Amino acid sequence: MFVSVHKNKKCGNSTHPFIDLGLRTRLCQGVAREEAVDVEKDCKLRGIYGDANEAAGRAEIELEGSTFDVYYRDVIACIRALFTDKSFAPYLVFAPERHYSDEQQENRLYHDMHTGKWWWTTQEKLDRRLPGATIIPVIIASDKTQITLFGGKSMYPVYITIGNIPKQLRRKVSQQTQILLAYLPTTRLEHIINEAAKRRMVLNILHTALREILWPLRKAGLDGLNMTTGDGMTHRTHPILAAHVGDYMENIAIVGCKMGECPRCTVPFDELGDFELDYPLRNLREILDALATYDTDRDSFAHTCRNAGIKPIPHPYWEDLPFVDIFMAITPDILHQLYQGLVRHLISWIKKLYSHEQLDARIRCLLLNSHVRHFWKGQEHSELARVILGVIIDTPLPNGQSPVRLVKATRALLDFLYLAQYPVHSSETLNLLHDALERFHIHKRVFVDLGARDSWRLPKLHFASHYVALIKSLGTTDNFNTEYTERLHIDFAKDAYDATNHKNELPQMTLWLERREKMLQHDKHVRWCEDGCPPLITQQNLFPLPPPSRIIMTKHPSRKTVPLGELARDYHALSIKDALAHFIIRHADPSLTKAQAEARAAYLDLPFRTLPIYHKAKFWLGNNEHHRLMSDELNAALAVPSRTNDQKQHLPARFDTVLVNGGFGEFLGVTGYRVARLRVIFSIPSHAVTQLFPPNTPPPRYLAYVEWFTPFPRDPHPHHSLYHIKRSVRTDGLPLASVIPLNHIRRSIQLFPSFGPVVSHIYSSENVLDMCPSFYVNSFTDRHSYHTVI
Repeated sequence: MFVSVHKNKKCGNSTHPFIDLGLRTRLCQGVAREEAVDVEKDCKLRGIYGDANEAAGRAEIELEGSTFDVYYRDVIACIRALFTDKSFAPYLVFAPERHYSDEQQENRLYHDMHTGKWWWTTQEKLDRRLPGATIIPVIIASDKTQITLFGGKSMYPVYITIGNIPKQLRRKVSQQTQILLAYLPTTRLEHIINEAAKRRMVLNILHTALREILWPLRKAGLDGLNMTTGDGMTHRTHPILAAHVGDYMENIAIVGCKMGECPRCTVPFDELGDFELDYPLRNLREILDALATYDTDRDSFAHTCRNAGIKPIPHPYWEDLPFVDIFMAITPDILHQLYQGLVRHLISWIKKLYSHEQLDARIRCLLLNSHVRHFWKGQEHSELARVILGVIIDTPLPNGQSPVRLVKATRALLDFLYLAQYPVHSSETLNLLHDALERFHIHKRVFVDLGARDSWRLPKLHFASHYVALIKSLGTTDNFNTEYTERLHIDFAKDAYDATNHKNELPQMTLWLERREKMLQHDKHVRWCEDGCPPLITQQNLFPLPPPSRIIMTKHPSRKTVPLGELARDYHALSIKDALAHFIIRHADPSLTKAQAEARAAYLDLPFRTLPIYHKAKFWLGNNEHHRLMSDELNAALAVPSRTNDQKQHLPARFDTVLVNGGFGEFLGVTGYRVARLRVIFSIPSHAVTQLFPPNTPPPRYLAYVEWFTPFPRDPHPHHSLYHIKRSVRTDGLPLASVIPLNHIRRSIQLFPSFGPVVSHIYSSENVLDMCPSFYVNSFTDRHSYHTVI
C-alpha cells in the first residue's frame, strides 16, 4: 500500500533467412538452488502487488530550497512480487543461454534477454565475485505523458519488470508483468526564470528521485538476497539494472548527454549522418571519475564534466549501481526512433518531392487488404510504411528525373524497419539488418540532391547503427517496445487520474490504484478457486495453440442459396459452371489429363442451380515449425459483391487477391505459389456430393472460384525487389479461372497497380484491378508477408 513516509535527501546545485529456435545449447549455468520447500504449505494465492503494496512511500526531495514529492513503491518488494508469483514460476529463466540453429554452432540466435551477451558477461563477472548467483535483470521504463487535453496536466510514471519473465508474457498487459514503480515530480518550475537553470533543475530532480527509488539495488545487486519462486525453489538473487526503456528525450536525460548527441557513443554532432564510424561507446570509468569531482573539487566540476561529455549532474541515479553501464542499457525504440522518427522523415521528404495531387491520385487507387487502411490523412506512420513504396515505384520526379535512386533508398529503409522487428534474430539476419542500413546510407544522397533534405545530422538515424550490437547484447527489440509503456499509461495514469476530483490528485490516484489492484487480485483468486485451482498460466495461453483448422469460417453461409446466373452477374464469376465441372471431373479421377477432363466436363450436368456462398475467410498464418511472426497470426480475404447497408449507403464490391499454393510451395519464397483474385467462396450442396463424387473421394468442404495472374517471374525487380505480374486471360479474352480447394489459399496479398508516369483518370480503387494491365506484389502489408514473400 502507499503510506506517508517522509524522507529528506539534500542535493547540491546542479533473401532473409528467418532462423527458428533449433539446436539449443546451454553453456553458462550460474544458478544456485537450495532445498525446495513444501509448496502446499503456502496455499494462499499471492497477488502481483502483494509485497509491493506493503512497502511503498512518499519521498520529499529537497533541491535548492524547493521540496518535491515522489510517490513510489519499494523496488525490492516489486521485484520480489514478480519473481515469486506462482503464475510465472513455470516460465522463469534463471541463467543465460547460447542458442544456435546449426550443429556447428556458427549461426547464433537472439530472442529473449537470456540469449543476449549482457546476461552472459554479467553472470561471469558476478560468479568471479560470488559464485552461484541468479541474476534478475531489472528493466525500468519511464515516460512523461499528458493526461488532460486542456491545462497541460501531465504525469511521469515509472514502470518496472524483470528479464527472467519471457517476453511473450511481459508484453501482455493483462498478465500484470509490469508494475507501476513510481510517479516522478512533474513541476513546471515557474519560479525559475532562467531556462538553462530550469533544465538543470529538472534533470537533477529526475536523477535524485530515481536514485532514491533504486537505492536498494546497490546492496542487493552486490550481496544478493534469497527469493523463493512460486514453485518453491529458493535462489540467491542479484537484481541488477539491465535496461532503461524510453524515447530519445528520455534517453539523453538518463545518460546526461546534450540534445542532438548519441546517448551511447562519442560521435560528433557533425558526423551523425555518416555510416560505419569508428567511434567508441562512452567511457563509463572516465565519466564516473568526472562526476566524482563534485565531492572533491566543485569549482571545476562543471568543466570536468563537460570535457568528459556529460552534463554536470551531481549524482546520477546509476552512479553507484553495481555492474551497470548506463550507456549499454539504452534500448532500441521501434515506435519513436523508426516509425515516428525515420519513417516520418521519409514521408515528409517524399511529400516535398511530389505534389499532393500526384500522391493522392495513387493513394485513391490502391487496393484494399485486410492489413491496409485506405486513406492518407490521419494515417499512422506504421500504416503508411505498408504502401509508401508502391506509391513512388514508377512516379517520375520533378523535371522527369528517374525515381530509381529514391526507390532504392526507400526500399532500404523499409527493409531495416521490418528486419529490426523480427522476434528472433540470427547472425545471418543481423547481417541483413546491417546491410539494409548500409544501402540506405549509400542511396540517401538523392534526398539532398532533390532538395528534400540539407543534412543528415539525425540522432535517430545514427542510433540505428547501434541496433545490431544492442540486439546481440540484450535480445530482440520486442523485449523493450515502448508501445507497451504507452498502453500502461491508460491503466496507471489516465484512468487513475479520471477517478480523482482533479485536485491534489496523486494521493487519490495511488489509493485508487491500490484498491483496484486488490479487487482485481481477489477476483482472480476467486475465479481460480471456482475453476478447481488449475495452473495460472498454461503453455496454451503463453504460446497459444493454432486453431483446429488453418481456415476459419463462419458457422453458416453469408447467403444460403445464390443462383449460378447471379454468381456470374454480381460476383463476376463468368466461368463458374465450366470451372466447377472441370474441378469435379479432375477430383473424381485425378489420373485424367487436362484435355480429357475438359472433354468430360463439357457433358457434365450439374444437379444444382444454386450454391451456398461465404463472403469472408480467415487464414491462420502461423507454422508449427517456425517462430511466430505476429501477435494474432490471422489474415482475412473477402469476396463480397456491391450492396446497400442498413443506412441505404452503397458499398462497393471487394474481391481480394490471394496467394495460392500450387502444391509444392514452401514456408519461405514464392516458388510453387501464384497470385489469384478471389471471386466466390462456396460449398457444393450435400445432396449433390453423393451424385458427383465417389464415396471414397469426397470434395473439400470449402471451395473457391479464382481468376489467375501470371506466375511469379524468376527474380524480383532489381530496384525495389517486388515481383511484377499481370492478369492471365484466355484466348477469347476472358479471365483464366479455376475452382480450387479453399485450403490451397495461404493468405490474402495486396497488389500495387503499375500506374506508369501518370495515373489514368478513370482508375479507382474499385476498378483498377480490372483495368490496370500489370501489378507489383506488395510484401510490406505485415511482417508475415515481408518475411515469406521473398
